[in-house]
Amino acid sequence: MQRMGKVTFTAVYQKVPEGYIAFVEELPGTNTQGETLDEARANLEEAVSMVLEANRCLSEESLEGANVTRESLILSAA
Repeated sequence: MQRMGKVTFTAVYQKVPEGYIAFVEELPGTNTQGETLDEARANLEEAVSMVLEANRCLSEESLEGANVTRESLILSAA
């Protein structure tokens, strides 16, 4: 796996009676929770890594044997 440059996502933290729920607006399925805001932040970083890795693996499996070109995609901030 190649190391990518920095990418900025929007993390959303919502205070609930049990602590915080958290998700990333740009990555559906990336959500977590924590008793404290710091715990929710740390859990969200892990969730993002897990979702990106899972998506990468699913893509590689579905394209196995196909003639594809892979390259880095660098986006400018909007």
